[in-house]
Amino acid sequence: MIQLVLLRHGPTEWNAARRLQGRSDIPLSSLGRQAVRRKVLPSGFREFRWLTSPLSRACETASLLGVTAEIEPALIEMDFGSWEGRTLAQVRAENPEAVALNEALGLDFRPAEGETPREIQARLEELGTRLLADGRDTAAVSHKGVIRAALALATGWGMTGKPPVRLDWGAAHLFLLDATGHWSLKRANIPLEPSE
Repeated sequence: MIQLVLLRHGPTEWNAARRLQGRSDIPLSSLGRQAVRRKVLPSGFREFRWLTSPLSRACETASLLGVTAEIEPALIEMDFGSWEGRTLAQVRAENPEAVALNEALGLDFRPAEGETPREIQARLEELGTRLLADGRDTAAVSHKGVIRAALALATGWGMTGKPPVRLDWGAAHLFLLDATGHWSLKRANIPLEPSE
């Protein structure tokens, strides 16, 4: 069994504007850099092997956290296809019924020309197999879509209705991978803010 800690990159200008980023390589904003610099990793996490999504917002977050991280393509954000750069409100306004039907598909929800959460889960399961073979506890900087897919994988949530746990996107989330490759959630919302 190994531990896998997932945390989201720091904020970007597109996050502030609520635009879907997906694979668009949007850098951290100046406020995002300040937010990451304030974070404090639990001491045990510093000893883990570190990975990061190849997108610059994740790589820079790892660097600002003071960890040396290897690029891991499986951690890249969900592909939002032709929706990238737009807000979900804009997409819904264009064709509310079609978008509602698509969102109701849960794990099989697919943005136009994009990727489904189920496809992200396949990436994560393959990554999990490699991490188990390596045998080291691992921490990774990734993205909201990837972490939501991991939560669904670990809890059996079909990604319809409310998630079983409300995730704090400024915190870390600890998953366990057992010898069979099964994912479980050990602890969500591990604070990364310094104690007062």
